[in-house]
Amino acid sequence: MNELDSELVRGQLTSLGYQMVEEDTAAQVVLYNTCSVRELAEQKAMSRVGAVAARKRAGEQVILGVLGCMAERDGVDLMRRHPQVDILCGPAELDKLPQLIDNVRRAQIAEAQALTDVDVGALRAGRGRGVALAGNSSRRSATLSAAEDGLESLDLSRAFDPGAREQPWSAYVRITRGCNKFCSYCVVPYTRGAEVHRPPDNIVEECRRLADAGAVEITLLGQTVNHYRYTHGTAMTVAGREAPQIGPGLRAFRGDAAPVARTTTFADLLRRIHEEVPSLARIRFVTSYPRDFGLDVLEVMRDSPRICRYLHAPAQSGSDAVLARMNRGYTIAEYEEFVARTFAILPDATLAGDFIVGFPGETEADFEATCSLVRRLPFKNNFIFKYSPRPGTVAIDRFTDDVPDDVKRWRNNTLLAIQTETSARVHATWVGRDVPVLFDSVRGRAGSAARAEPGTVALRVEGQSIAAPAPVTWQVAGRTMGDLIVAVAADSEASARALLGQQRLVRLKSAQALMLNGQIVQ
Repeated sequence: MNELDSELVRGQLTSLGYQMVEEDTAAQVVLYNTCSVRELAEQKAMSRVGAVAARKRAGEQVILGVLGCMAERDGVDLMRRHPQVDILCGPAELDKLPQLIDNVRRAQIAEAQALTDVDVGALRAGRGRGVALAGNSSRRSATLSAAEDGLESLDLSRAFDPGAREQPWSAYVRITRGCNKFCSYCVVPYTRGAEVHRPPDNIVEECRRLADAGAVEITLLGQTVNHYRYTHGTAMTVAGREAPQIGPGLRAFRGDAAPVARTTTFADLLRRIHEEVPSLARIRFVTSYPRDFGLDVLEVMRDSPRICRYLHAPAQSGSDAVLARMNRGYTIAEYEEFVARTFAILPDATLAGDFIVGFPGETEADFEATCSLVRRLPFKNNFIFKYSPRPGTVAIDRFTDDVPDDVKRWRNNTLLAIQTETSARVHATWVGRDVPVLFDSVRGRAGSAARAEPGTVALRVEGQSIAAPAPVTWQVAGRTMGDLIVAVAADSEASARALLGQQRLVRLKSAQALMLNGQIVQ
């Protein structure tokens, strides 16, 4: 989600004449797009903010902005603690960023020209700082508010030039924004706002334009992507087009709500993209909420060969008691029923997710239940995190962080080791199969020789021993339709790079815990 936000901001600013530079030390405007989900991410962001602040204290004219969830959560208090920050812009207000930059730039020019205090004060509008935060209004409750959402124009005005993306062959497309789940450990519903669903015509058109510009893979994004549901004829229109609309209540996914005519469900949207944009080789989506994942979605995936059989569906814990405190809304039995249903319809599917260890009140028995779940379900991988209290969440106020940090670390490492064993078993089941792989990275590894310095080999030239660079073994790596990482040997760096962005049929020859090795057969 943040990667797409950053791409849209780059495209927006580039279209206005801004030029991107390779190093932030050469930039006159430095913007950090932040995340509040993990403490480590925040620490890294603030370290970089501090480095730019040092440049400003040394007299450089640099505009420093903090974007995203951290800006929304901390608000103007972040500026009080870090007075060198010029701009705060929340994720729901990114369309206002050019205006904020322009205001700060004008204020700096005014100061440089030594205008009067009155003139400077009028121009700077708050000491030359720019703030665009949704605040409580981010929990939008009216269709009108969703229709006026400026982020839709930002999505629609994205740069379709392949050069705007790090991997020109792959692109992200947002289908929903915000979240209505209110998991107790998560701040996203407050920083990104209520669930807002984009009109399906806009989404399909965006996918088509990206495919026309060279994208072969598109990943549909949503905090709970399978909750996408757009009811036609109820939202306001903008310039004759349907506008974004607030997502329906949870009853719409429980089977006890009356069907609504002219509704595009997530399954319908997947089918439309698959049929209407045939040049796309792959259609992926993240992140899925394990409850409410309908049979209709699985059936569309089964019947649509270019939709990836990959589900990222976080379980978060193997204990019903912990899940209840997390407010996840399902039990382990329900999660396992979802997994069984998935593999019954999609035998070649792959499964991944997230787990949090050390959540308040997690006992040894709770943790062992999580370990047991990871052992018995075919997770190809899981992202595993230690719980850390996050400001702005329900959990930080409601629960005592009572699991010692050393216990959290031990549980984190233990679960990682169990997941490594599970990953190895899952990968081994794929050996011998021929699967399409989309190549996306090149790897080089230097060889070695006996008694040589690292990275060199010993040679004899005219009776003298010299050191020469070691030969490099090249590989090109990519991902299967199920997001399994596959490496293939290449003759040279050039031949490896020639495969980037291409999908080839690969025979899987051997497996490791984190990847497979294969050979191109077509």
